[in-house]
Amino acid sequence: MIVEDQTATIEFLKDPATHGCAGPVEVIETHISMVFLADDRAYKLKRAVRLPYADFSTPTIRAATCESEVALNAPTAPGLYLGTRRITRGDDGCLSFDGDGPLADAVVAMVRFEQSDLFDQMAMAGTLTPALMTGLSHTIAAFHRGLPPVHTGGGAANMEGVLNINAAGFATSHVFSEDAVKRFDATFRDALARHAETLDRRERAGMIRRCHGDLHLRNICMFQGQPRLFDCIDFNDQIATIDVLYDLAFLLMDLWHRGHPELASLVANRYFDEIGQDDGFELLPFFMAVRAAVRAHVTATLSEDLAEGAEEAAASARRYFDLALSLLAPCAPGLVAIGGLSGSGKSTVAEALAPRLGRPPGARIVESDRTRKALFGARPEERLPCEAYEPAVSDRVYHRITARALALTGAGGAVIVDAVFDRPDRRGALDAAACAAGVPLTGIWLHSDAATLRSRVAARLAGVSDATPEVLEAQLKRDIGAVTWARIDASRPVAATVAAILALRRETAAPAPG
Repeated sequence: MIVEDQTATIEFLKDPATHGCAGPVEVIETHISMVFLADDRAYKLKRAVRLPYADFSTPTIRAATCESEVALNAPTAPGLYLGTRRITRGDDGCLSFDGDGPLADAVVAMVRFEQSDLFDQMAMAGTLTPALMTGLSHTIAAFHRGLPPVHTGGGAANMEGVLNINAAGFATSHVFSEDAVKRFDATFRDALARHAETLDRRERAGMIRRCHGDLHLRNICMFQGQPRLFDCIDFNDQIATIDVLYDLAFLLMDLWHRGHPELASLVANRYFDEIGQDDGFELLPFFMAVRAAVRAHVTATLSEDLAEGAEEAAASARRYFDLALSLLAPCAPGLVAIGGLSGSGKSTVAEALAPRLGRPPGARIVESDRTRKALFGARPEERLPCEAYEPAVSDRVYHRITARALALTGAGGAVIVDAVFDRPDRRGALDAAACAAGVPLTGIWLHSDAATLRSRVAARLAGVSDATPEVLEAQLKRDIGAVTWARIDASRPVAATVAAILALRRETAAPAPG
């Protein structure tokens, strides 16, 4: 709800003379702010609104939230935030920056960057690369790691507060019927009840922290050659004091919604690789659904205030609404094991397959290479010494990846296990463990001719795998025994290999004719 006329402030900020520039001032509008771009500066104005989750109803409140915005964002976007500017009214009634007159409004001053450097624009341009998103995953993980835990209540209660805000937010618009909102809310309350124990356990473990709170693609930019997180929630500590995975989930949902499931899956897996644990992976579909619900009610509210584009905003709100419900749809956990000699393309196939398994953001990839590196406290790109590949060490690695896979599927997640599996006892051990746990396993053996394997290994750049041509030659001489897993030719394109695996899973999941 708009509570104050800011026409004079807006005209002041739109005037090139205010900024001493010759060209026009560009204006970008959101539901709670306006950004004015003038020369090499950007000025962000809080709208004079009062909403269930944000109060910017007076100049004093807006000035305070501007100060808060600068303080909260400076650590994750160094150099981008320049400070705040007071807009004051002189005796003649004219507005100016930082004058002696009474406060009329306030803005946040920032260094201007190209709109093409925003990650939402990069997503549309197709310039979000796996390497860039891997780096972003590490940035977010490091940011979360540095935040102190906040213990103000249970994890389930924390998410119940979000659902309550969502319910109040839907009441501020007329895009959705009252009955639809009630059914929608009931579906989320049921999902919350199912996850309550896990959420409370994570709160006790210190996973609720004062996070970014609004971590979607438009609030990430390339600045000075690095991905930077900016424009965090500065006006409501309750909204931003959340499980770190709920913080991450906004980015995952945004990527999925924009048609980049492969990047959502990659970010999720690399984030969990970076933090060195799998706990909470099964919560991501629920957290993503809540994030989609937030976007649904925020966009619906925006449609109420738009003179132009109201129908388009309402349609967008409906798409988020539908996405939120789809993310909560039941989906049986799945377990796929991908084995094959070095160069068979296991990791490439696993990454392409992951977003196609389970609920968004897809399957957790459990890799023997990353597990081995973690066992030795090494970074993924570090090369391990020969003793790290002794049979006894490998036995520990295979035991660990089996335990991780079954823990994840037991919690309801989908999993891809990626390892060489060139010994029948190791394939058999995973088969037996999955059978004992009642988890259906799809075992895949990727094979290709020796020449193809040799060329792939020789062409590899430095990465997670330590396999060398010499390692491959040793594998080629080894008797791998009888392979009972489905054999798939990996010399063809990755998409064809993934399609073959999915077809096999559909066939094995189909009920026997009656």
